[in-house]
Amino acid sequence: MKLIYTIRYYFERNGFYVCSRLADRMGIRTKNVRLSFIYLSFFTLGLGFALYLFMAFWLRIKDLVYTKRSSVFDF
Repeated sequence: MKLIYTIRYYFERNGFYVCSRLADRMGIRTKNVRLSFIYLSFFTLGLGFALYLFMAFWLRIKDLVYTKRSSVFDF
């Protein structure tokens, strides 16, 4: 059981925060969003996982584009 928790904590620490950011935006619990991605992956044979990876890529690009710079000369 300890192995499962260590794997879970590893992915939560080093993950993309897609579920938590989506849950914060919609105002629901992160656990419910994660479960919906899991169920979507099982029912659609991997489409939920592909959607998760696409959203992670999109959020990463958005974060890189919309970073706040401290001055005008930080290009």
